Amino acid sequence: MTNNRVAIIASNGGLFDAYKVFNIATAAAATDQEVAIFFTFEGLNLIHKEVNQVLVMPEGKEHFSEGFVKATVPSIPELIAMAQEMDVKFIGCQMTMDVMGFEIEDFVDGIEVGGAVTFLEFAKDADVTLTF
Repeated sequence: MTNNRVAIIASNGGLFDAYKVFNIATAAAATDQEVAIFFTFEGLNLIHKEVNQVLVMPEGKEHFSEGFVKATVPSIPELIAMAQEMDVKFIGCQMTMDVMGFEIEDFVDGIEVGGAVTFLEFAKDADVTLTF
């Protein structure tokens, strides 16, 4: 029996990381899978209200910028909204938030704050687990 769950750990916080995380999450959700993303360490950048709007292209990869525009690739805030509309669960790591001095208000609306145990409760029944 399959549970149709996808568990994603987002521990890196760059622009390419954001596209990987939200592309996989929305694709899985679009195929009727239950999806949760655990944002930890730099991965919290992806859901930070201010930071996720100014993620920079990795050095030496600037040529991708034109491709993103030509292909009409959604922005990270747009992908976040899409994921949330598709009921993708966002879990912000409490320990990392404490270490970095973040409050829940620093992040996009609708996130859950929890620890590794919160994520593991979801992930234990996942068919696919990915880390970015």
